[in-house]
Amino acid sequence: MGNTVRIGGACAFYGDSSVAPTQLLRAGVDFLVLDYLAEATMSVLGSMRAKRDTLGYAHDFTEWVWKDNLRLIKETGAKIVTNAGGVNPRACLARMEKIAAEAGLSFRIAIVEGDDMLGSLDRIASDREMFTGVSFPPREQIVTANAYLGATPIAPALAMGADEVITGRVVDSALTLGPLIHEFGWASDEYDRLCAGSLAGHVIECGAQATGGLFTDWEDVPDWAHIGYPIVECAGDGSFVVTKPEGSGGLVSVPVVAEQILYEVGDPQAYMLPDVVCDFTRLKVEQIGPDRVKVTGAIGYPPTGRCKVSVTHRDGERCIAFMPVVGRDAARKAMRQGEAVVTRVEEMLRERNIGPLRATRIETIGAEASYGANARAGNTREVVCKVAVEHDDPRAFPIFLREFDAPTTSMAVGTTGWFGGRAQVTPVMRVFSTTVDREALPIAISLGERTDMMVVSAPADGTYDPASTVRAEPGLRRDASGETRTVPLIELAWARSGDKGDAFNIGVIARDPDHLPYIRAALNEAAMERHFAHEFEGGANPGVDIYEVPGLDALNLHFRDALGGGQFASLRLDPLAKGKAQQLLDYPITVPAA
Repeated sequence: MGNTVRIGGACAFYGDSSVAPTQLLRAGVDFLVLDYLAEATMSVLGSMRAKRDTLGYAHDFTEWVWKDNLRLIKETGAKIVTNAGGVNPRACLARMEKIAAEAGLSFRIAIVEGDDMLGSLDRIASDREMFTGVSFPPREQIVTANAYLGATPIAPALAMGADEVITGRVVDSALTLGPLIHEFGWASDEYDRLCAGSLAGHVIECGAQATGGLFTDWEDVPDWAHIGYPIVECAGDGSFVVTKPEGSGGLVSVPVVAEQILYEVGDPQAYMLPDVVCDFTRLKVEQIGPDRVKVTGAIGYPPTGRCKVSVTHRDGERCIAFMPVVGRDAARKAMRQGEAVVTRVEEMLRERNIGPLRATRIETIGAEASYGANARAGNTREVVCKVAVEHDDPRAFPIFLREFDAPTTSMAVGTTGWFGGRAQVTPVMRVFSTTVDREALPIAISLGERTDMMVVSAPADGTYDPASTVRAEPGLRRDASGETRTVPLIELAWARSGDKGDAFNIGVIARDPDHLPYIRAALNEAAMERHFAHEFEGGANPGVDIYEVPGLDALNLHFRDALGGGQFASLRLDPLAKGKAQQLLDYPITVPAA
């Protein structure tokens, strides 16, 4: 493959567009990586496997990507590396082989196993949750338990001669790092290169977010309908160039890539992965041509020697129902209506000797409900009343669903009906996170009749020592003096937000380095705790951490215990924190009038 390896990021989540794989294959890539596994997705796949032992993998991959592109994959020789195996890589393999055989084709497909810990829960059953400190969940409620493997087993799978590699739960960036270790022969102690390869994977793991998707300056991004998916051109020294297929829509620019670098990152100087601990604070990100951005300067440290484990478990059930309300005082009418429904349901539950609703949340969508005290929608005349409830007893939900419909003729004038029939009752899925010694994870790599076992040993030169990280110095905080003006943050910065369990981050990148001291002065910890006070409701250990990222002229704001449980455990309108940066971009910043 010469001095450069081209890797295309073709899938960001279970449900991403099916156009990406074909587009990238036609553009010419050596490897196609596809990431399907959010934490919440594992619970969905685990529930599928519990119903039928031939399920539990990413069906979208086999039926849309694999089936539709078989001949193109064979013609181009591109290799696929994906975690589409979910909680059942062998079933994914069987389906892939069946589809290929029906088309008269054959491929050498390797699978990586060893992440599934359902059979070894005793190793972690005495652990406390690493973020909240709660006890291990009851065994009968557990749906999945998976360790996050790294890139280490992917490289030998390719070395065995695999055309495609199917894994279960691996960290997203490992899908890219594994091929780079294989192609360039990087050693396990070449930490700067391992960090760089992980960063390349982090940039493309969310698909078109690296090519203009979710960009702050969205109007500058052309042709969303034909947006190009990302390609990283990686060199043996760890440097890489982010680009996209020629002639495609989208945009690859320094701020686009910088936003993605900080996406879903907590401490940018201690981004912990199974293969390496990453420091992203001194990166150099340069525009070297149209839709071509070069990234250098990644710093790596030895790994911790442990792997994160995510246990998904049921915790009661929930229902989220929606009802449009139109006309004068729509928001106030909708809120009163929602409160009345909840009151009535609570009374009916008591009459039937059923306990009260465990949790409720009423939000008026269209009246900036997710903004808390910062809302300024005014007297909007069209909203959707959202009422979300939780209960441990399934008998509570038929009562709630019936009574939620009743206001269409008995409460708020302008109530217009519901969307697509009655809402569904679904399990509340929580995530329990802990860590396990990576040497305790026997990994199996299978290709055809051959199965190789491996154990990833502890680093020979010792595990990560936080004291070895050279911390970025706090930058200047400059209060404006003399004649000043107040501008919204969006005039001074780009920003991107994302979730990590029950926490979220907002990466804030200055449009001009001279802006950063004023941004830093305004976005301090106390100010951010006040501005997002409504997000911390119910948090066990809420707070804000702010990190310096001098290489990107940026700050990374990390909000702990701030999403009401996060993902499938949250009743909130934005449990994935996709809108938090958008809300912060209206924040007033005082600057010199000049």
